[in-house]
Amino acid sequence: MIAVAATGLTKAFGAVVAVRDLSLSIQTGEIYGIVGPDGAGKTTTMRLLTGSMDPTSGDAFVVGHHIVRDAERIKEEIGYMSQRFGLYPDLTVAENIHFYADIYGVPRTGREERIDELLAFSSMKPFKKRLAGNLSGGMKQKLGLACALIHTPKVLFLDEPTNGVDPVSRRDFWRILYKLLKAGVTIVVSTAYLDEAERCTRVGLLDRGRLLAEGTPDQVKELMEGAILEVTAAKPRPAAAALRAAGVSPSVGLFGDRIHVVSPEPSRTIPAIEAALSEQGLVLYGIREKKASLEDVFISVIGRQTEEGRHVTSS
Repeated sequence: MIAVAATGLTKAFGAVVAVRDLSLSIQTGEIYGIVGPDGAGKTTTMRLLTGSMDPTSGDAFVVGHHIVRDAERIKEEIGYMSQRFGLYPDLTVAENIHFYADIYGVPRTGREERIDELLAFSSMKPFKKRLAGNLSGGMKQKLGLACALIHTPKVLFLDEPTNGVDPVSRRDFWRILYKLLKAGVTIVVSTAYLDEAERCTRVGLLDRGRLLAEGTPDQVKELMEGAILEVTAAKPRPAAAALRAAGVSPSVGLFGDRIHVVSPEPSRTIPAIEAALSEQGLVLYGIREKKASLEDVFISVIGRQTEEGRHVTSS
């Protein structure tokens, strides 16, 4: 069963097109990750799919309801945790959840049991009486999630929920998402973290408002054209610049202290890398082939967009 479906969804702000001709289909009971850098159009996509913003053109349906004609009905069926989810710092954890329960019209009968269930679910029960303003970043995200779930939504939309959260809290947050998935909640999550995308059932790679590729993480990795050569050098940043200037590959990316070079023919590219660094007097430590990550694929796919609107789909 399809939980979310979009066809030709477009949103323009004057001359700026934030989302362009977006078409996707999200099945009930999956975690679908919308992945892309800042400015890719992730938040606009989320606002369109939740009925919070009207599209310039195109159509989308969430649990069978049209995002424009049935916007109010959609809001009853979904949970939406935006980047700036509105928690009230001078209210306690329990009071914040009660506030959202009132907004969603959750009956008083059985409400306390539901709140206790959500707090236990997110390991927040010991902090029920703590002011929201005194919570850590990770705990605020968990509270925001509890508020978004108080009315038992069918589809949960999360817009970069772990942005700026420490790694331990990010891991805990994803554990909660997996519990929700087992409970039958469909989850649509946007993220700039490619390692988080690996945890999704399927992902869509978004850049400048276009859906460049989608599929399971493994399927998307198969879109990689060529091998990944991981280069280690004494001065990674100047070394990466030297490799780009020498044209050893159309795709040269810096990943921490490592340089990833996409190569269709490693036997030819390796000598070219060695020569380019030697010419600049840069010390090369080593070159090895490695398995492509989603980040490698994303950079590679962006580099292959030679015509406007090209959409690579893996099935």
